[in-house]
Amino acid sequence: MMDITMRDEKITSLLEYVKIDKFYVSCHFRCNVTNKTVISTVPFEPYEGKIELSWQDIVFHPIQSWDRYYHTPITIYNSSCEDTIVKKAFKKVSKYFKWDADTQNYIYI
Repeated sequence: MMDITMRDEKITSLLEYVKIDKFYVSCHFRCNVTNKTVISTVPFEPYEGKIELSWQDIVFHPIQSWDRYYHTPITIYNSSCEDTIVKKAFKKVSKYFKWDADTQNYIYI
């Protein structure tokens, strides 16, 4: 397995686009050298942090509570966080890429 944590900033250079629906996230990784695209689909995982709602919030402000719970942003990519959607998607398809020391980038094999 590749050491992705050392070169994770190079993963974003492969990222062509991300498509999100309510069940899945599709990341399209394109190699600039070979012009090949690899698509990785991972399940949509909502925010993993803890959102605390008091019973007063739920009873007296149900709409605001629902908005706060269901509209919390998710992290697509963050270089300091290991558990982001883009990194999970790249790990699934990393066998199709190799690290090229000359270009200092991932190349489709």
